[in-house]
Amino acid sequence: MSERVVADGERRRRRPTKGGTVLSEGLIVETALRLIGEHGAAALTVRRLGTALGADPSALYRYFQDTDDLLLAVADELIGRTLRAWRPSGEWRADLRSLGLRIHADYQAHPQAAMLTFTRVTGRVHEMRSVETILGILREAGFPDAEAVRIYHVFVDQTLSFAALDAAVLTLPEESRALEERTWRDRYARLPADTHPHVAATAPTLVAEMGRSAYPAALDMMLAAAAARLRHVRP
Repeated sequence: MSERVVADGERRRRRPTKGGTVLSEGLIVETALRLIGEHGAAALTVRRLGTALGADPSALYRYFQDTDDLLLAVADELIGRTLRAWRPSGEWRADLRSLGLRIHADYQAHPQAAMLTFTRVTGRVHEMRSVETILGILREAGFPDAEAVRIYHVFVDQTLSFAALDAAVLTLPEESRALEERTWRDRYARLPADTHPHVAATAPTLVAEMGRSAYPAALDMMLAAAAARLRHVRP
């Protein structure tokens, strides 16, 4: 899509397309998310989206100004899916842990989209709700405002960084992923103790650990540090 601004009052189409589809912002975002999963960034063209929707490509401009506008909507939809599935318990540490794991899992379910959206600030309804929710958890736990904002920043950046890192692994060709797994098992696990004593001593644990995401452990470490900080700053 090129840079093209469409007046707000014109950004809806209620008549069916030639294929009988009634376009909506939600349908376009859902279709874009599916196509990104199949084709990566190459999916974000008006021609490909129009074909998938059975619509004239120009009709998409009634809903999105350009492909970047659509990409922000996709990013916000991923956040919305997390929030719709997540259930708070009322205990701040458990809530942040479950929310972080939920975000990470949802990005792993859409690794191609994760790679395209994890750096973006959408400024849209679901993202705003997530910022409000996380800051609310921290402030209600007793963190002063400056601490709440700092921990929010660390929490979100850590979660999205691991989500993108693990999504990148999932987007590798199958043979490349298998090669990495074999490298830990066949190369590192067989290093001799006289040249690599620490690797040799920890080899079974190392091979098992490097085959899974480090995010749950990193999240627990961050939350433990936040809890220690709370004991220090809370009156």
